[in-house]
Amino acid sequence: MDAASGNVLCYMLFFSSIGLLIFTTIFKCGLMQKTNSGTAFQPPPSPPTLPIIGHLHLMGSIIPKSFQAVARLYGPLIQLRLGASTCVVVSNAQVAKQVMKTHELNFCHRPHFGSSDYFLYKGSGFITAPYGPYWRFIKKLSVTQLLSTSQLGRFVHIREQEIKKLLKSFIACSAQAMPVDLTFDLTAFTNNILCRMAMSTSCFDRASDARDILCLVREFLHVGAKLSLGEILGPFAKFDLFGYGRKLVKIVDKFDTILERILEEHEDEPRGGESRDMMDILLQVHKDPSAQVRLTRNDIKAFFLDIFLAGTDTSSAALQWTMAEIINNPGVLKKVRAEIDAVVGTSRLVNESDVPYLRYLQCVVKEALRLHPTAPFALRQSAEDCRINGYYIKSQTRTLINVYAIMRDPQEWLNPEEFIPERFLEHTDGINVGAERVGGDDFRYLPFGFGRRGCPGSSLALTVIQITVASLIQCFEWKVKGGEKVNMEEGSSFSTGLAKPLVSYPITCFNPF
Repeated sequence: MDAASGNVLCYMLFFSSIGLLIFTTIFKCGLMQKTNSGTAFQPPPSPPTLPIIGHLHLMGSIIPKSFQAVARLYGPLIQLRLGASTCVVVSNAQVAKQVMKTHELNFCHRPHFGSSDYFLYKGSGFITAPYGPYWRFIKKLSVTQLLSTSQLGRFVHIREQEIKKLLKSFIACSAQAMPVDLTFDLTAFTNNILCRMAMSTSCFDRASDARDILCLVREFLHVGAKLSLGEILGPFAKFDLFGYGRKLVKIVDKFDTILERILEEHEDEPRGGESRDMMDILLQVHKDPSAQVRLTRNDIKAFFLDIFLAGTDTSSAALQWTMAEIINNPGVLKKVRAEIDAVVGTSRLVNESDVPYLRYLQCVVKEALRLHPTAPFALRQSAEDCRINGYYIKSQTRTLINVYAIMRDPQEWLNPEEFIPERFLEHTDGINVGAERVGGDDFRYLPFGFGRRGCPGSSLALTVIQITVASLIQCFEWKVKGGEKVNMEEGSSFSTGLAKPLVSYPITCFNPF
């Protein structure tokens, strides 16, 4: 090494040492911040960051799994910076309970992401509405009228008709030895049910409305997800560099045109009593001068957009995962069919009134939702500074409860990566690890969230999933196209749907028609 090279090396070592000292000082100071009241506090642990991108380098294609992997290294409550966006991630049941129950009122708000800036119904959405009079009014209306037990009971005939249409189409494919794309068919099926329950006359008489709504919902979810990821760009996101904001505006405009026409039809031919659908109920509230909250037309449209966004793909994905697990586990399929035969017999089609007696079927669905939650994150935002798990969380902190990680936590579940429906049966020592007590305040199992911000449509979703799975198992054997088992690869991004379409041959073993 010559003298010049030696001098360069000495300078490099000197400045590297100074840089390391500065970085260490900043890092240590960063661990102690101030609350709004000026009190020092320690934020949740955070992995080392890279300039500009923060922790993006730790993210893989499946976001819930990536967060789970980081949490295993740094703890059940961590702080992550994804580009310009910062959030806190919760990854076990005990910490989730602190957020969703102990400090529930402080975390009753839902964060807004980039897509809300381009939202035609901004300020009217129910899912992301601030916790206040409007949100409480819509939640009460949903629980007592729109999605109440009695209202769901009035829709039984709709679900029965749609299931029979689905079964008949599969029987026709079976007769011709043709495969069916369960991914496509189950998504159309769940969308049809929602359309008819929400605004029955229009969508039933003109099936094109249901198809158009399904296409728009899928486009919205695709574009909205990309737009929300633009949060990592920080202030540059407002420039809509990739045009996703403009695309979202066009999608919602088309949806608005369809809904406005259907609203006008409902206004021209109002109905009451047992024939009322969700739109009839909301229009009645809209016109009621004594209502606690006076709903606008945009409020009504935003509610239906929320319903379709939250219900169509999620219920379909849950059905796909449940069928995929059953097909890949012949022993489970045999038990489900044997239970149906014992409870229902072999001369009629299973119906919703049978489901309470199909306990093993219920366990199968519970286990599928545990392994494959269709909403892998429960989103919350703190209203005020608070302490969670010994760390201070500042007000307005976006908080992601990683439901996916919690329901696969090896400290809470025996063999958490395995599909074992028996874990939800009572008296299965060594298998369930207390899973028969799931419910109430058990935060190990959160497929529909918890508390005030829990999913108001959980009863409907479970009803549709359980009766549909029972019907498909009762009527068909299933042979996977191109292999012996379903490919269980998970899709990318924030969702956890199947990465590839679920294509299978239905082989009719019972024809109820």
